[in-house]
Amino acid sequence: MNALANPEVGKFLNENFVCSFQKVATFRIVNGQKQGGNVASYFCAPDGRVLHIIAGPVDAATMLHEAKWVVETTEKAMDECKDDGAKFKAFFRKAHAERLKNEHGLVVEPVTYDLPADPDPDSALTYKDPSGRPLAPKLPPPPVDGPDVSIRAAAPALALQEKEAKADGARDLLDRRGGRWQLGNQGRVHMLLAAHAMNKIETLYGTIFEDILGEKISTKPVEVVTPFPWVNANGEKIRD
Repeated sequence: MNALANPEVGKFLNENFVCSFQKVATFRIVNGQKQGGNVASYFCAPDGRVLHIIAGPVDAATMLHEAKWVVETTEKAMDECKDDGAKFKAFFRKAHAERLKNEHGLVVEPVTYDLPADPDPDSALTYKDPSGRPLAPKLPPPPVDGPDVSIRAAAPALALQEKEAKADGARDLLDRRGGRWQLGNQGRVHMLLAAHAMNKIETLYGTIFEDILGEKISTKPVEVVTPFPWVNANGEKIRD
């Protein structure tokens, strides 16, 4: 299941991306064993704007498929949009909306423009952690218009995807008509990026970790429980 240990994945990533990692979510270390936590893979432009995200651990085939999709979609967007940044952003958001429809059977209207940013990041209405640092915002995805009936009828594999989505921690989504639909992590990523692709990674990771992966973002990402099991609560060494 360690996709990054796969030689083909490693070769493709090294040829097309610059790889790095950062810890942002809380997990515990109990007697030397990691408990909790999760992982997300972000495919970004050189300036940190997010093209695509994989939410959660995946196998090598999935990682390679998603990485190739990013490269191919970027090349197509560059060819069609030339040097127009607004068109490039709209292209990627439409691409995520299209994958949501084709692979998960749900239709959303991509948001091809951004609302003005908060003019006062130091406003008293901006939530901050105890140290005074603002936490990552929660971003709203576009509302679900409903299912694409023709695709769902023509693709019985969607039934299997829905079954797998339930095992993937999927939560109910409401469409505009009040219908309830199950959508797994990756479908929720496409839904989110149909509105927010090409935004900075610092504006997206909070929604990915807290709303999709269900992890708590913390400025103290690692909590060590009993790091020294041979010492008691009073700091005294326990005799053998």
